[in-house]
Amino acid sequence: MSAAAASWSSLGLVAVFVLVVVIAMPASAAAHAQPPAPPPTSDGTSIDQGIAYVLMLVALVLTYLIHPLDATSPYKLF
Repeated sequence: MSAAAASWSSLGLVAVFVLVVVIAMPASAAAHAQPPAPPPTSDGTSIDQGIAYVLMLVALVLTYLIHPLDATSPYKLF
């Protein structure tokens, strides 16, 4: 291979590299141009709902613990 052919092949490689960079650069710049998504906000409804579930569970447990004591009571309510 002569020196002229080697320079033309290296020039072709440089041209392909430049073409790839020119195509890829705007895509990477566009990816960084968008602002990041805002963090999620909570208005406290999920916390309130969690507290309500815990209170309902406590009420259910207390009901089942107290009911046998009420059933064996000597007092007849109904």
